[in-house]
Amino acid sequence: MLADATAAATPHALARALPEGFVLGTATAAAQIEGATTAGDRTSSVWDRFAAEPDRIIDGSDTSRTADHYHRFAEDIGLMRELGADAYRFSFSWTRVQPGGSGGLSREGADFYDRLLDRLHSAGIRPFATISHWDLPVEYPQGWLDRDTAQRLGDLAGLLGERFGDRIDSWITINEPATVTLNGYALGLHAPGHSLLFDALPTVHHQLLGHGLAVQALRAAGVPGRIGITNTHSPVIPASDSPEDHAMAALFDLVHNRIYADPVLLGRYPEAPDFLGDALAAFDEVPSEDLAQIHQPLDFYGLNYYMPTLVAAGAGEGESPDGTSAAMADLPFRLLAFEGVPTTGFGWPIQPAGFARALTEMQERYGDVLPPVYITENGASFPDEVGPDGTVDDTERVAFLRDHLAAALAAVAPGGPAEGLDLRGWFVWSLMDNWEWAAGFTQRFGLVHVDFTTGERTPKSSFRWLQQLIAARAEAR
Repeated sequence: MLADATAAATPHALARALPEGFVLGTATAAAQIEGATTAGDRTSSVWDRFAAEPDRIIDGSDTSRTADHYHRFAEDIGLMRELGADAYRFSFSWTRVQPGGSGGLSREGADFYDRLLDRLHSAGIRPFATISHWDLPVEYPQGWLDRDTAQRLGDLAGLLGERFGDRIDSWITINEPATVTLNGYALGLHAPGHSLLFDALPTVHHQLLGHGLAVQALRAAGVPGRIGITNTHSPVIPASDSPEDHAMAALFDLVHNRIYADPVLLGRYPEAPDFLGDALAAFDEVPSEDLAQIHQPLDFYGLNYYMPTLVAAGAGEGESPDGTSAAMADLPFRLLAFEGVPTTGFGWPIQPAGFARALTEMQERYGDVLPPVYITENGASFPDEVGPDGTVDDTERVAFLRDHLAAALAAVAPGGPAEGLDLRGWFVWSLMDNWEWAAGFTQRFGLVHVDFTTGERTPKSSFRWLQQLIAARAEAR
């Protein structure tokens, strides 16, 4: 059924399958595109500091310029308008709007987002705003290890809600807490660069608590926009039928997926398997008041999907091509590559069926308590180059986007494995090539090619494909 859905997924066929009101948009993050790190009174984020440390970023690049969106945002919104995008998901740069991470909003920083939002509205594009997308102020020395950071996120949300609430369609409190904990605090691959393994688990609770406080602050500010959270979900597949592999797959599913979604949607942390001993003891002593703060009613749930994960029992570096497994060498499980499966530039497996499985797992686990879902990120990196004729022919990305959207729509359609899940929209990661965190400029995810020396923008074939899909949807109505 899935193969049939993807094979027939022309723009017009996909357009006919889109539910009424389905949002088609693009997404970015401030630290990856804005640059201008010394403009106005902006101060340093943990990613500015991390990039300045030796050997942290694969190509030695940093956050100072990236795609220069700070100076070229009008041009970028013009591209979105040309695309026909319904919505744009962006993030506030924490240290631009609140230098030093304390006090009121910066006049210059807030003015930049005023201009951005006004331009989006003029273009007929709905803003989806993320409050915290990984760029904590350096003034928080323990980062998310410190419970006080949760309150700081709540305070920032209140300030942003009061200033921008009249112009933001939807709010996302925090982006991918799972990635922040795993890569930033457990494995040392991302900022702030800690390698604490299971001792990183307090950052899970503090991020989720910050989410809950942010929801309450936005509602206290009276924002009319909808409020949700975004997390990445990776379906976890055991490498074999052995009990050991199944146990380790369940463990990875717990620490990557369920300890983030369960408290938000069910109001409780999942029970840890007996073989873990006291590794998850941090969650046993969570006050019930904290869980009540985290378990706030939501208007939507944001799901980022990139790939499934293949897990085997036993310590070792495994075969994951992106460096993750090397950092996990001391854990009781390892990540493996899927044999015979094509991969992205990052080495991530391309499996549209995994997307359907992710949606199915969300529906089966959370059912009636799951609010409407937006796919807030879905995309792939490939080594795109501008050709002699001045175009970028990224046929692999076109196929990736086409097949993944088709798989998602088929999964939630009547008779699909995720039937009943209320899927409201899909945001492509990313609008433009950007600074891809620890990978620097080595991975390109954009619908628009960016020359990182000149800043020149060139729409790719994938941009034209999505443009065709949006136009076909208009014709189908």
